[in-house]
Amino acid sequence: MPQTVTHVRDLADVVGSFLGHSAWHEITQRQVDLFAEATWDDQWIHTDPERAASGPYGGTIAHGFLTMSLTPTLLAEIWRVEGVDMTVNQGLDNLRLRAPVPVGALVRMGADLLSTRTRPKGFAEVVVRLTFELEHDGRRQRAATADLTILLREAATVPR
Repeated sequence: MPQTVTHVRDLADVVGSFLGHSAWHEITQRQVDLFAEATWDDQWIHTDPERAASGPYGGTIAHGFLTMSLTPTLLAEIWRVEGVDMTVNQGLDNLRLRAPVPVGALVRMGADLLSTRTRPKGFAEVVVRLTFELEHDGRRQRAATADLTILLREAATVPR
């Protein structure tokens, strides 16, 4: 799948565009366990496959924030902005975790550029709508949605 490439000076021309999808990636129990260790969230629905097998989801599921933490990597598969020397995460709005992501499921992310505006110090503020999909047991559904705000600093503004 081709990556969309935009120069920072041309962001306004892309507003309202679907930027594309990432590749599909499998969620593994190892990922879930490492995320649980890093965040101290070892709830059994994430880390105990035996107990989770008889739980409400029929097996372990990824943490919602694990799914969201894939954003930088998956967005980089979808979209590259040229002429930028720094990207700063400003946060997520309208985050909704819509479906549990079972271990073994495939996930991908789609992205739409919602808006951009000029900010001080050579930054452009960009809002991207993220849509995470999952595929499991022959079913495909939305797993999560959110609006990501990032600041992109144009490389030409950096003193050399």
